[in-house]
Amino acid sequence: MKEKGKIVISKNGPYLVAGNIPLSIMVILTNEEGIAWKWRKSRSIPTEPEYKLCRCGQSGKKPFCDDVCKTISFDGMETASRESYASRAEIYEGPDLKLLDVGDLCSHARFCMAAGKIWHLVKLDSEGARELVIREANNCPSGRLTVKGAMSGERDEHELSPSIGVVEDTGKGCSGPLWVRGGIRIESEDGTTYETRNRVTLCRCGASTNKPFCNGNHKKVNFMDGLMYPGHT
Repeated sequence: MKEKGKIVISKNGPYLVAGNIPLSIMVILTNEEGIAWKWRKSRSIPTEPEYKLCRCGQSGKKPFCDDVCKTISFDGMETASRESYASRAEIYEGPDLKLLDVGDLCSHARFCMAAGKIWHLVKLDSEGARELVIREANNCPSGRLTVKGAMSGERDEHELSPSIGVVEDTGKGCSGPLWVRGGIRIESEDGTTYETRNRVTLCRCGASTNKPFCNGNHKKVNFMDGLMYPGHT
């Protein structure tokens, strides 16, 4: 299998990215009701084959690390579960689809909220509801939500290319996590590997209580990186 690159979590330090993984700014766009609806790639960010991404939230070179984490006593202790997604997922069954949900992975991107929320939609017997469930689950950057065929058990998920998106949330006026896509390997500081998945979100504000993964606390601390919101660094 072709190597898709890797991200190594350094102890109380940055994410060490290797394998020439593309980096870009990904913006959450909202619909007329103010609900997250689609993604827009704002621009690509030039990188070297190996680079360091900030996870303390204090770098002056965001999204890259400038080693300020060494001077501020950043506590980057990893507290996330090592159990598999499937073993932790709560299952919501509908006539056509099964919705799998691991709540502590939520990065509060809100794509699940449109048209009455995905947990309600999955139980409806209509083609429109089915399409919305698949759309909302696939737009969930953290991989909290996935869908399977109710009878076939096959995942209905868009396979993503290996890349990292720096999330900007226009609806909430703040910056979000790192959206890691395409089965990139994530190694803990202790050398073990987290379950490799098609999409996950990594904390970059330093405030998550589920490190290394995002838990939405960037909204509580009003995290801004200056990439989309000039004047805020």
